[in-house]
Amino acid sequence: MSEQAIPTYDVFAIRYATRDAKRADNFIGGDPHDAPMPLDYYVWAIVGETRSFVVDTGFNAEVAARRKRDFLRCPAGALKLVGLDPATVQDVILTHLHYDHVGNFDLFPAATFHLQEAEMHYAVGRYMRYRRLRHSFEVEDVVGMVRANYAGRVSFYAGGAELAPGVTLHPAPGHSAGLQFVRVNTRRGPVVLASDVTHFYENMDTERPFVTAFHVGCMLEGFDRLKAAAPSPDHIIPGHDPLVMRLYRPPKPELEGIVVRLDEPPVI
Repeated sequence: MSEQAIPTYDVFAIRYATRDAKRADNFIGGDPHDAPMPLDYYVWAIVGETRSFVVDTGFNAEVAARRKRDFLRCPAGALKLVGLDPATVQDVILTHLHYDHVGNFDLFPAATFHLQEAEMHYAVGRYMRYRRLRHSFEVEDVVGMVRANYAGRVSFYAGGAELAPGVTLHPAPGHSAGLQFVRVNTRRGPVVLASDVTHFYENMDTERPFVTAFHVGCMLEGFDRLKAAAPSPDHIIPGHDPLVMRLYRPPKPELEGIVVRLDEPPVI
């Protein structure tokens, strides 16, 4: 298919939760500064003329309370702000199975879930006997994905894949064993939804990975994979950086602080 024939998509980041943190919390090896460095939690929507995708499904209010996160809104319900109904969404890309990316899967009854097979093996395998690694998972979410697989609702991948013209999956393990990011063709060129390949712009820019790690070397290589997949750093969208909400404009003024468009250039 020629580049001219590849469809373009509208892409949105939806902010559904936040939590306070210090700079030392967000870098392996800590940080000499004790300044605040909060995290935002997002889901993403890829909206096309004939096919749309949801990227990750967030967590719910119960998990937020237990993990002491500030829950702002249901991420599944907030998809309606960009024209998607979770009850009828056909395709959900799960970048990985950590609690903040796969919770609420049950609110997508018509969806096929797109997942790297390595992530499922990791989430049910021998490493989950270690508290440090299993802390990032909710066991009921993992069991739910196993049940979804038994119901024929999970598509597994062993590497990169094209889900549709202009929407591709790219494995980048490290933070989790089967982590993947998504590359989307938009009106401003390819946009790379990094998810947790880089939590903040600064993790990637300074080559200092986030503290939750399965393999540090692979995390560093993941930064290189992001840069190779994007035409410029401005086309990479980190998974938890509050700066995203300031760099991009909302689709409507009343959605400021809730939704931003990623298919348009940053405003700052």
